[in-house]
Amino acid sequence: MDRTINAKQLRASLPETVRRVRRGERFTVLYRSRPAFRIVPVDEAPDGSLPPLAEDPQVNAPVVVMKERRIRAALTSDRHFVQAGVQTFP
Repeated sequence: MDRTINAKQLRASLPETVRRVRRGERFTVLYRSRPAFRIVPVDEAPDGSLPPLAEDPQVNAPVVVMKERRIRAALTSDRHFVQAGVQTFP
């Protein structure tokens, strides 16, 4: 079954959407009222379009955790750029 949802609905209900996709449902996601992408179960992906998960470097990547000190230091350094008139983008 193919359902249509917008990006805001997807963000608000991501865990439930993932459960539904795992059960076989398919979703078309709209962004600014236009189809942007589809979410389909992995089993339905075209052959060869997805590498095995074991080969995906992101699956076994270490978790990176920043200490609160480092976050504050990063924010402080960005503040210096802004004060100097250099525009930074998130």
